[in-house]
Amino acid sequence: MRRPYRLAYLVSHHQAPLLRQIAALPEVDLTVLFMSDLSVREFWDPGFGRRIEWDVPLLNGYRYEFLPALGPRNRLSFWRPINYRLRRFLTKKHVDVLWVHGYSHNVVLRAILCAKRRGIKVILRGESHLLSETASPVKLRLKKLVLPRLFRLVDGFLAIGTLNREYYQCYGVPNHKIFMMPYAVDNAFFQRKAREARTHREELRAELGLEPGRPVVLYASKLQRHKRPGDLLEAYIKLSPDGSREPRPYLLFVGEGEERQRLEERVRGLAWRSVLFLGFKNQSELARYYDLCDVFVLPSAKEPWGLVVNEAMNAAKAVLVTDRVGCAPDLVREGINGFVYPAGDVPALAEKLRRLTEDPETARRMGEDFASLTGGISMQMSEDCWRR
Repeated sequence: MRRPYRLAYLVSHHQAPLLRQIAALPEVDLTVLFMSDLSVREFWDPGFGRRIEWDVPLLNGYRYEFLPALGPRNRLSFWRPINYRLRRFLTKKHVDVLWVHGYSHNVVLRAILCAKRRGIKVILRGESHLLSETASPVKLRLKKLVLPRLFRLVDGFLAIGTLNREYYQCYGVPNHKIFMMPYAVDNAFFQRKAREARTHREELRAELGLEPGRPVVLYASKLQRHKRPGDLLEAYIKLSPDGSREPRPYLLFVGEGEERQRLEERVRGLAWRSVLFLGFKNQSELARYYDLCDVFVLPSAKEPWGLVVNEAMNAAKAVLVTDRVGCAPDLVREGINGFVYPAGDVPALAEKLRRLTEDPETARRMGEDFASLTGGISMQMSEDCWRR
């Protein structure tokens, strides 16, 4: 029998469920090379504006190493950390394939060049799409000049979705080099957590002081400007019967970030008690809030994918996302399991919210139609990609 392919994955942050799935394949011998241990220990997250330590196992089920580095490792950028000994690893371990995540770090570019000199195949997976392109004409001209040359060094591209595939095509990558490997979450984990939360739903409702029978709208992400949580709040305000009375639904914000203070001031000015700011919730807690809500909203103006949408769908909830959210073409079927609206269009968002919160049965039915889309979000597609 042919020996397993020796695959080295160079990455800056953990992707535990997917890595366990790939490590279990008998035809793949996987070693993950982390540039930093930043995401697998307690760290400062500038988006949340607080220290974070994930409460689920991140390093079990696959083989890994932390590449040695010069200088501090408390921040990731193009130049930090400065890793070394990658060339020694690729040579000593007789690696067949080098898999890199993105190309915005110095060690990734050095790794690609090193691999090509040694006859090692290179595959790339990244998050870019054309909707998030820079507005700077100078940067765009530079990308048009540099990226086609860089991409010619890559043997295969693992597209996380439709928009990501179009990005590679725009920069000259032929179709036969692109393989679909969608962004996914651990579906079994989130579905199990949602089932467990369902039996305690009314307890959580009482804990939060929510009246029985009133719909719940949920935002769960960093409270950052580019994610436009303020659009959701303004759309929610439009649900008021007369502009002063509280809407019938509740609006819950789960997360922290720079926008929280501004949003709270806006709510205090309304003197409403139907908008709650619940702060940061860790991975094992999130399913309780996905289960509690009737509608999940991600109003971002810039979002490479939006894994929180995958998570909410695993709790069988209707989803509302903008046309700038990367997962929209792949996960959201208009009028079937949710809606897509133009980013920044508050009246359009308000209209969709009104439709779903005034007819809870429609929202419930749309959420349950998630089951018909599991093929689009399952890690099985990622496994099939490796088998090809």
